[in-house]
Amino acid sequence: MPHYKCLLYAVKDAICTLTLNRPERLNALGDTLRDDLHDAVLRATADPEVRVIVLTGAGKGFCSGGDVKAMNEAKEARTERPVLDKVAPLRDRVLIAMRDAPQPIIAAVNGAAAGAGMNLALACDIRLASTTAKFGETFVKRGLHPDWGGTYFLPRIVGMAKAAELIFTGEIIDAQEALRLGIVSAVHSHDDLLPAAYSLAQKIAAGPPIAIRLARRALHHNQLAGLAESLEFETFAQNICIDTADAREGIRAFVEKRAPQFEGR
Repeated sequence: MPHYKCLLYAVKDAICTLTLNRPERLNALGDTLRDDLHDAVLRATADPEVRVIVLTGAGKGFCSGGDVKAMNEAKEARTERPVLDKVAPLRDRVLIAMRDAPQPIIAAVNGAAAGAGMNLALACDIRLASTTAKFGETFVKRGLHPDWGGTYFLPRIVGMAKAAELIFTGEIIDAQEALRLGIVSAVHSHDDLLPAAYSLAQKIAAGPPIAIRLARRALHHNQLAGLAESLEFETFAQNICIDTADAREGIRAFVEKRAPQFEGR
């Protein structure tokens, strides 16, 4: 397994777990964490043995966003603008790598997800939260503009008006409010969060990988497509799936009244 300074990488039972690992800074996106995350996502997505990715944080927080202390130190040294300019392209590459990943990505939000940390969670396909999780588009409280895709992801999840409210005020919401708004799919106790995330990941991993990967592409592709284009993409994907060994196995298992065993072929 690869070794990263600020991230833990593990693969077990076709599930890759990426753990943001700067607990002393609530996993703020400083030091090497951006680089580590970018490389880890690319590594996981290129691994044919990985069927699902789980993203979580070490310690009490999921991700507190940008490293404000580092920003302040840079400002004091009058290097703030070069630092921000330098990290922006890497930030974008992380999100594009996540969007281009063939595997579904589940965020297990174990604590604070603020600013860029909230948007990193929003970039995942599914989000589960612990009862201690909190979410906030806190950029405005620092005089900053949302980044890490907040203005893209949030309106698509909660609608334009609520997204505007959360972004304009920087209000922090708890896990239950995030559940009510559809930001997360479920809320679990802290101890039950990762088991719940792995249980969901195992259900997905047991499915037909080709069909699931194409369905993930279709879901994201069709967010920006019209009906005719969406139907065309579905036909394209179905024509691929219908000729797979997994489709033959799925149909045979249905007729034989047994659970299918999918192999990704």
